[in-house]
Amino acid sequence: MDVWTTCKPFVTGSMAGCIATTFIQPIDMVKVRIQLGAAKGGSTSPVEIAKSMLRDEGPRSFYKGLSAGYLRQVLYTGTRLGLYDKFTGMAMVPGEPLPFWKSTICALGAGGIGAVIGNPADLTLIRMQSDNLLPVAERRGYRHVFHALNIIVKEESAAGLFKGYQATAARAMALNFGMLSFSTKAKEQLSLLGCAPGSASLVFGAAAVGGFFGAFFSLPFDFVKTQVQQMKPDPITQEMPYKGPVDCALKTFKAAPLRFYAGFPTYFMRTAPLSMITLIAQDVLKKMWKDMGV
Repeated sequence: MDVWTTCKPFVTGSMAGCIATTFIQPIDMVKVRIQLGAAKGGSTSPVEIAKSMLRDEGPRSFYKGLSAGYLRQVLYTGTRLGLYDKFTGMAMVPGEPLPFWKSTICALGAGGIGAVIGNPADLTLIRMQSDNLLPVAERRGYRHVFHALNIIVKEESAAGLFKGYQATAARAMALNFGMLSFSTKAKEQLSLLGCAPGSASLVFGAAAVGGFFGAFFSLPFDFVKTQVQQMKPDPITQEMPYKGPVDCALKTFKAAPLRFYAGFPTYFMRTAPLSMITLIAQDVLKKMWKDMGV
């Protein structure tokens, strides 16, 4: 029972994340294509990109990289949600609401740690989603997430699995801050307005607030992360387009600052529902464990 008590928050987070990503994967595919298109001056219309994918690659293209998506949820979401529960449990004073500054620190810490642990899966997901945009001769051709991990280690060493981890961690900290800190605060405020604990209005309302702020704060970091993780050396000079996340951010800012928010409607349609489904699924699973007496 002690082992299950320790593992339960992480198992709950992993399951909630996998449930959410099953529904959101097609939108995530379009979001990644929009960001890559924006960086190269291409189309950022979600409708046009979705039509192009359906026409040129078929319906299955919307679920390309799903195996990496599931692994990412187990490693990343399971860790960040599990650690957030652990951290807030340690920070909470019995009988008092958790101050916003404490929940913020808990969210930032859990998000950063979870991102580093989940970076290998996140890296493979981005590469699998963007592979068909590369010239045929330059495509990586990963068959599934474990094939991708094996190839990356062979060609780029184990350190290659953590390419772009700084941008991934920054994005995760921003997402966790918006998603979890504001969701926790919304639950507190909705309770004061009379919403009963565990009620649909409380659960859905707090999830909606967390989903919006998670998307708003994390998109610029997500844009940089996508550019860094999918970049390849120039075929002639063998130089990378960016030296790292900071260089990518500076070059993007100089070229077009609003590019950081390219595809915000699609990103919001992906991130907000993902956050909402994850938070709702987490609450449902917690209630299920309680009803089961475990």
